Amino acid sequence: MASTSSRPPQPRRLAVMTSGGDSAGMNAAVRAVVKMAIFKGCEAYVIREGWEGLVLGNNTPENTPISSPSIKAEKVLSPLNPLGAKEVEENKEPIRFGEHVNAFVPTYGEGELLREGVGEAQELGLRGRYIIRVGWDDVRGWMDQGGTLIGTARSKTFRTLEGREQAAYNLIIEGIDALAVCGGDGSLTGADKLRAEWPDHVASLKAKGKITEEQATRFAHLKIVGLVGSIDNDMATTDITIGASTALQRICESVDSISSTAASHSRAFVVEVMGRHCGWLAVMAGIATGADYIFIPESPPVGESWETEMTEVLQKHRDLGKRKSIVIVAEGAIDRNLNPIKPEAIKTVLSEKLGLDTRVTTLGHTQRGGKPDANDRILATLQGVEAVEAVLEATPETPSYVIGISENKITRIPLVYAVEQTQKVAENIERKDFDAALSLRDPEFEEGLKAFKFISQVNDDNKLPKEKQLRIGIIHIGAPAGGMNAATRTAVRYCLARGHSPLVIHNGFLGLLEDNVAELNWLRVDNWTVRGGSELGVNRTTPDIDLGAVAAKFQQFGLDGLLIVGGFEAFMSVKILDDARGQYPAFRIPIVGLPATISNNVPMTEFSLGSDTSLNALVDACDAVKQSASASRNRVFVVETQGGKCGYIAVMGALAAGAVLVYTPEVGIGLQQLGKDVGFLKKRFLLDVKGKSEGRLVIRNEKSSDVYTNDVITKILKEEGKNLFDSRSASLGHTLQGGTPSPLDRVRATRLALRCCEFLESKAFEQRASSKNGTFRSGAAGSGEKLQYSNETAVMITIQGSTVMFTSAKDMAEHADMKNRRGKTAWWHGHKDLVELMGGRKGLADN
Repeated sequence: MASTSSRPPQPRRLAVMTSGGDSAGMNAAVRAVVKMAIFKGCEAYVIREGWEGLVLGNNTPENTPISSPSIKAEKVLSPLNPLGAKEVEENKEPIRFGEHVNAFVPTYGEGELLREGVGEAQELGLRGRYIIRVGWDDVRGWMDQGGTLIGTARSKTFRTLEGREQAAYNLIIEGIDALAVCGGDGSLTGADKLRAEWPDHVASLKAKGKITEEQATRFAHLKIVGLVGSIDNDMATTDITIGASTALQRICESVDSISSTAASHSRAFVVEVMGRHCGWLAVMAGIATGADYIFIPESPPVGESWETEMTEVLQKHRDLGKRKSIVIVAEGAIDRNLNPIKPEAIKTVLSEKLGLDTRVTTLGHTQRGGKPDANDRILATLQGVEAVEAVLEATPETPSYVIGISENKITRIPLVYAVEQTQKVAENIERKDFDAALSLRDPEFEEGLKAFKFISQVNDDNKLPKEKQLRIGIIHIGAPAGGMNAATRTAVRYCLARGHSPLVIHNGFLGLLEDNVAELNWLRVDNWTVRGGSELGVNRTTPDIDLGAVAAKFQQFGLDGLLIVGGFEAFMSVKILDDARGQYPAFRIPIVGLPATISNNVPMTEFSLGSDTSLNALVDACDAVKQSASASRNRVFVVETQGGKCGYIAVMGALAAGAVLVYTPEVGIGLQQLGKDVGFLKKRFLLDVKGKSEGRLVIRNEKSSDVYTNDVITKILKEEGKNLFDSRSASLGHTLQGGTPSPLDRVRATRLALRCCEFLESKAFEQRASSKNGTFRSGAAGSGEKLQYSNETAVMITIQGSTVMFTSAKDMAEHADMKNRRGKTAWWHGHKDLVELMGGRKGLADN
């Protein structure tokens, strides 16, 4: 029997709330915070209706404070809890769940009502109660839900000192000393203000006799952490906010649909998107949909007359033969004198000055709606986990943090600084200091704006003198991946804008040997942004099929630089060409590879084009499968994914889809492991409340094991599950290559392709300067042997942590597992454990 004195101290009580505008992914963030808090030994609470709910607290109609009831202790028979919750409580024997020691496994509280959209229903027990303790299973099924299930509201009361004191009182009487807030800059400003005033509130409440001396001492400090939920992506210091990529997805779906009818009738469409002080959605949608013109708050048209500037751009497009015109305008768009630019005004200009049949579409709140995409689910989960870690590590001396992301690195930024920087954007715009406003946006924003100008405008402003113009080859290799065509479109248009000749090579290196080379014009690639697969054609043949013949073709076509778009084969091709430079002078030109593969198996880069498209295809399929599994109550689906010998798609797909187990080639599958996993699934189903079991997903990479195939694992689970659960299998196959590329893949393709073109151009000019006779063409001029070259001119563009860089093929080879065609290490490897933590595996089976 465990004595009372030997029991651990009471766990911290951590509450999570959503505030301000809703955004897709908020529910995934709440889910992550709740589960991680419980795993770390905390009691988890949700606060309904944002700051307004915290001010209201738990009050009866007579305004008498009531305490949130303890989590329900269902009587559960399981190997983990063989006596059931009641018997365990009577025996005072603690049960361990993750890092949580309690008298029972915390499964259900009252969060189940929240998922049903229950508000103030008296009969369901939520009337007058806004601070609710929740358990592990209260947040199951939340991952694919849009908006916020715990509600959000604007609170005038919280803006007053009295309102914030009441909020402090409600937290103290509930015993809550840590708070995670998911919202925009207004919500996080409120969080920071509450924390700053906290000692004064505690002193005031104590003086009024509303709290005791003991409570005042125990709750002397409030620990707060912020998560940024905003579809506008308007928070400075972070690259992207929870909900932004889903909102972009909704916009692109709408504009893609509008584009087809615009082309059919040769119309112009003006599409208004959200963004009062931030043009991120407009810029990214403009890139991703191939729009003709955009208006944003941070960078108004340069001239005094935006009407003239816009019509000149669109007229040139029409002169080339383009049948449709798409203009995207952020709701906060302005001119250089801060005058609003509205959709109807744009329509009038297009109709009267260009004679175009013009329509206006305001997307409105459709941008907020729908289930979150894969990126928002993953981002929200990773940031939710980091938020719990941050708040548990906090001391009275450490600042409150907001959790952000830089490229692919989760970051902690002091909340005060993040809010200040965000508010400076609007202040700079008001002062007409647009360069300063733009500098506070993330790097992708500024680079995206630059790329949009290159790919959307037809003029000679950026054209180089004839003697500096290059011949740039563009080739696809490997397997098709979403974003390949968008990258090619950007490369072609960048070359044309600079006066270079873009030579596209059809059907890879085999096509090069067969002279399948063509020079594309501006209009030819206009619709390529939204096209999946590869318009140039792909195969896995690398240049070592015949290096001499490939070198001869480089000379024949006079290539001054080469862009290779593809996966592991692209990396191998760059390496092969680099290794052969000593023997073949034609290869002594700048060569850059752009990773594009759904497997995301290129070493030393954290993202490849196509992987986001593939994850979204996987998540959509898993949502449908999980719905079927849950309807059957006690069914486990074993879902097989593509990915070769790289488990990225399986792991990140499992994290986004809410799978409970994931199998990868890096870890493999063993009989002992399978036995433990079967034991976990039995425990997991036993812990479900009778009649309320949830179907569950197991995701398996296709190359995880030659012996334990999808069929074998499914049969094992079916046999061992007996009366507890059934098992079915599903193989997703080539559906994971996706159809239309995701907006993030389109945008990333554009940004990285622009960087690659700039790299090829600069390195070619450096070679010219270093050549003794001043020539820099390797082919027709016959001067290739005199060109200076190094490993730094045969590279892949890579994303590493918070940085985009060019990495030499030689360095990449040292980090590559050539046998298994993947990197030796990868940033996502540790996320396999996180998948199983969120699914309960680490808490139930490992302890």
